[in-house]
Amino acid sequence: MKQTQANNPLHGVKLEALLTELLACHGWEELGRQVTIRCFTHEPSIASSLKFLRRTPWARAQVEALYLDMLRRRQAPRGA
Repeated sequence: MKQTQANNPLHGVKLEALLTELLACHGWEELGRQVTIRCFTHEPSIASSLKFLRRTPWARAQVEALYLDMLRRRQAPRGA
């Protein structure tokens, strides 16, 4: 039996897609301010960031939280 995760907005979202979307929205400089990790502030790249985030649960949790916040802001009604 296949389980679905209807209430999990991260279900099915690959880390690379998540990071790419955050990068398009914020850029490396802002990502480095929001989540203080070297792979965002010193010679940033998608590859080095993915490698670090896959091995570092606390950093990945912060990036995922930032992504969820970005999704909430996009869905919030304008002017409210």
